[in-house]
Amino acid sequence: MNAALGYGFTMLGLVTSIMGCLVGIYALTNQRNRLIGQVRSWSWLVLVAGVGAFAVMQVALFQRDYSVSFVQQVGSETTPALFNFAAIWSALEGSIILWTLVLAMYISAVVVKFGKRGNDPLLGWAMVVLFGVAAFFFALMAGPANPFVPVEIPEGFVGPGPNPLLQNHILVAFHPPMLYAGYVGFTVPFAFAIAALITGRVGEGWLVETRRWTVAAWGFLTFGIVLGAWWSYEVLGWGGYWAWDPVENASLLPWLTGTAYLHSVMVQERRGMLRVWNLSLLCATFCLTILGTFLTRSGVVESVHAFSDGAVGPWLLAFFGVVATLSIGLIMWRGDRLRSPGAIDSPLSREAAFFANNVVFGALAFIVLLGTVFPLLAEAWDGTRLTIGRPYFDSMARPIAFVMLFLMAAAPVLPWRKASTELLSERLFWPAVAALGAMIAAILFGGRGLYPVLTFGLGGFAGGAALRQVLLAARRQGWRGFVGRTNGGMIVHLGVVLIAVAIGASESYKTDRLFTMVPGDEVEVAGHTFEYIDLEANENDRRIHLFANVMIDGDDVYTPGVTIYRQMGQPVATPSVRPGFSEDLFLVLDQQPSSPVDPISLRVIVRPLISWMWVGGIMMALGSLLALFPGKRRRGTEPVSALLGAGGNTEDLLPEAKPDTDPTTESARV
Repeated sequence: MNAALGYGFTMLGLVTSIMGCLVGIYALTNQRNRLIGQVRSWSWLVLVAGVGAFAVMQVALFQRDYSVSFVQQVGSETTPALFNFAAIWSALEGSIILWTLVLAMYISAVVVKFGKRGNDPLLGWAMVVLFGVAAFFFALMAGPANPFVPVEIPEGFVGPGPNPLLQNHILVAFHPPMLYAGYVGFTVPFAFAIAALITGRVGEGWLVETRRWTVAAWGFLTFGIVLGAWWSYEVLGWGGYWAWDPVENASLLPWLTGTAYLHSVMVQERRGMLRVWNLSLLCATFCLTILGTFLTRSGVVESVHAFSDGAVGPWLLAFFGVVATLSIGLIMWRGDRLRSPGAIDSPLSREAAFFANNVVFGALAFIVLLGTVFPLLAEAWDGTRLTIGRPYFDSMARPIAFVMLFLMAAAPVLPWRKASTELLSERLFWPAVAALGAMIAAILFGGRGLYPVLTFGLGGFAGGAALRQVLLAARRQGWRGFVGRTNGGMIVHLGVVLIAVAIGASESYKTDRLFTMVPGDEVEVAGHTFEYIDLEANENDRRIHLFANVMIDGDDVYTPGVTIYRQMGQPVATPSVRPGFSEDLFLVLDQQPSSPVDPISLRVIVRPLISWMWVGGIMMALGSLLALFPGKRRRGTEPVSALLGAGGNTEDLLPEAKPDTDPTTESARV
């Protein structure tokens, strides 16, 4: 029953998304205005299909309906409710269900938001693109990634449950949905960008319409990446949070290009510049989400984050090629219309800083992409198996990160068009004081080495600039000084600074020691004592949990251990962490204990300031949320959308840029 009902919803989604796409193309190319308006009604059937397929699979999982192929793959009688719910995105086929659900919700949200736009061709073509993407993913569900295949239940069958790594920490219920909300969310601005290219309305109107959609998608993706790093730190037992794993890189790539777009789009809105660049960034971001999906779900990379080999790889690669070709072709076709009316007047200007920012983000994205896909290309070419690890990524990314921190400090205080040295010295005085203070404090507290001290200094510089902006805005605007794109962006910058400082401190001053201990042994690491008391076992129908009782500093007892899931038989390290704002104490058993009387291998890792990474991630998510709300508008600067009319095009209506560039100052100073 569940298999038939779920597949029925899948086919409903496939048929309605194809019909919405085809009817939309027919109506738009033949100027059938009545049909254009009716195309949006198909979105509700797509939503019903997405919600229905997801709900049916959840019912099948909780009923332990092993006649459904996907339930037989990941279901289990002993899986707790939370992890049973999250099991839907623990394997390939279920992850496609989540993708289609999120996409259907975005499509319906677009209809609700722009429903009053009537027969606007820009919205019509955007809906066609959205339906086309939905049709592809429903086709995956109906064909190579069908989770609703009816199967025979073997006699005495007991389900294996999800991957052991995906059923021992609560973050598994939040990290993947956040990533998907970010990945899929970029489909909306991409659809409007393609619609703008098709209709020739390549001015600034479509940017205004999709700005908040892009910020929301970026915020979801940002928080999803941070939660993934937190999960890796808490679950995988190696004491780290980012290994430059190919699947980790797959999520970072669209984040980098999306971040670059959010900065450069302000230049286009304000000065009408970088049109080709912004369209290229947005199309590249969507393409990279498809590439990341391919890397994660095709089985071409080996990773604890990746799904096993499946049949969707060629489909995803072909879809990536179609999207990339279509995007490049449309941008080339509209090349004449994309010529920018403005130009950079001075290197000491906000637009120049944003452009430099984009170059830096683009360079890092290229470095990460090259290190991720080059081993795959080499193996496909002649069978050579290469491994590009952390030394490559760390050495290449570190100087770029320093430049990013510097630009984070300089760009917000620079005016549009041109800055005077007097203005810059005034606006950068307190950030420079913060940088000097941060470096001195780092040295006084034991900081040594060029890279970590420089990280603290540049972090203080960027943090001082962002804090200056926020305080000035709050002084002039009250609580509204914390909302709006500019002010919310400064909160995001503060979060980035916290993450940068946490990375610098936790990597540079980390202590990692391995001990062989028997009950009663006590060791000292970084001023803390660790006493091994004994080894215990905790068993139930689901798992066997072996854990060591370790007393830290003669006070609390922590329990690093190893968990063996009965259905899988795979031992999984279960770290125990004592978090703190100044440092984390991370304990993990380096190997599975054989008996209570045998020695254990206890690894003790001390990571200074790492908790500030999670605080910084939460602050970035909060800043993204604040950026979605309208801020207080400066006098004399009408929003571009006020000049649009129904067509949403500002090709000839873009106002001349005003000289005021620091919204927190009392007057314009150039």
